[in-house]
Amino acid sequence: MPMRWAGKLTGAIIGSLAGPVGAAVGLFLGHQFDRGMERPAGGGGLGSGDVGQVFFAATFGVMGHVAKADGRVSEAEIQAARGIMSRMRLTPEQVQAAIGIYTAGKAPDFPLQDTLASLRAALGSRRTLRRAFLEIQMEAALADGQLRAQTREVLWRIASALDLGRVEMAQVEALLRLGRGFGDRRTAVAPRPSAADAYRVLGLEPGASDAEVKLAYRRLMNQHHPDKLRARGMPDSMIPMAEARTQEIRAAWETVRAARGMR
Repeated sequence: MPMRWAGKLTGAIIGSLAGPVGAAVGLFLGHQFDRGMERPAGGGGLGSGDVGQVFFAATFGVMGHVAKADGRVSEAEIQAARGIMSRMRLTPEQVQAAIGIYTAGKAPDFPLQDTLASLRAALGSRRTLRRAFLEIQMEAALADGQLRAQTREVLWRIASALDLGRVEMAQVEALLRLGRGFGDRRTAVAPRPSAADAYRVLGLEPGASDAEVKLAYRRLMNQHHPDKLRARGMPDSMIPMAEARTQEIRAAWETVRAARGMR
């Protein structure tokens, strides 16, 4: 088996933002990440493959950058990041790697555009994974329920770099604001959104036809289907987040269907 080196390289590059000592720490964290990546699929780790490695490194580096966009990282944002790590079921070594990458992302000279360009190249035509990445960043940014102007601008830069438009970004925000009713997401059924929220989640105006509503719902469910995301390269540890999204989308669909008397 060829030696995995992507984690070590990523760690060294990110660590170099803090000088030689930081590079050494980054190299160590990258090595720990690579060890975790070598675990068999289904063993609770991230899974294997270059896409998963790039996705992991970009997720937490960019998350740290977004958290720092308004000048300070709040306790709510830190807890949101830790909550995402927990839901991803990372190993202790991977958690330490994620924390190191998140911390490096807060540096003023964090290479946001280069990181996003590398992610965009790795994901290629996998639009569903590009959207999933934006959803993760938006979720962390909404930790305290607000999106300040500086944070929203950085999120737009992320969406733009991943070829996602403002309409789609607004749809993601609506979906996640609905999902805030989940708390720790252990509830079995999504809270029923208002009709206005439900239409925003589906990316529609109230005047849309029944056929357009059905098409929007099916498209969103297809985009967030865990099996399809896994097949397109999403690490297994991120699948629970996709499952939560499907509950939120289904809640929006049920609200609109009931309001229209659709079967």
